Amino acid sequence: MTARGAPRVTLKLATSLDGRIATAAGESRWITGPAAREAVHRLRAGHDAVLIGVETALADDPELTVRLADFNGRQPARVVLDSRQRLPADGRLARSAADVPLFVVATGAPERRLTDVGARVVQVEAAQDGRPDPAAVVGRLAEEGFARLFVEGGGQVAASFLRAGLVDEIEWFRAPMILGGEGRPAVGGMEISALAAAPRFRRIDLRTVGDDLWERYERL
Repeated sequence: MTARGAPRVTLKLATSLDGRIATAAGESRWITGPAAREAVHRLRAGHDAVLIGVETALADDPELTVRLADFNGRQPARVVLDSRQRLPADGRLARSAADVPLFVVATGAPERRLTDVGARVVQVEAAQDGRPDPAAVVGRLAEEGFARLFVEGGGQVAASFLRAGLVDEIEWFRAPMILGGEGRPAVGGMEISALAAAPRFRRIDLRTVGDDLWERYERL
């Protein structure tokens, strides 16, 4: 854990060269290539929990498991930030909750349709926008014993963790394509009015994976 007593948070971004995670119509599979996706699975394997927002869960219906031929370790827990508990009980995440831990972080009391399928619904305080407060989320997950969190998106979740100063590392995969301003940004609104207020990171590694670029950053 970090000096502040919270889990160490890694933000993963998989984008076009201009920082987009999907087209204007929402198409995102696949922006990055097979080698980059394999690297992401190996990164997942090194963390205690993988975290996404409910919008990503609704759009992609992901499993968020480590799917590697040579992996036989414990699967990381899956965490969905879902203030209104909209996660489908018949989606891939909920259907696999009995086998791989699933935490739904809400701002209200747990709903039985999710707990009945094996999801752990935990309640935290809401931020001003009504979504789960990132600091409260990290604190609650620390109570569960998670020391390393892997935040995979989407854009609003990435922005909220960056605004709160909770991101320790960034793993950024860039594909050699341009999606333009209509594409969906990897990081949502930050409301930054001065450069001095922007979160700053230091690049610690740069490599190619297949046709894609993999940049690694740590917080200054």
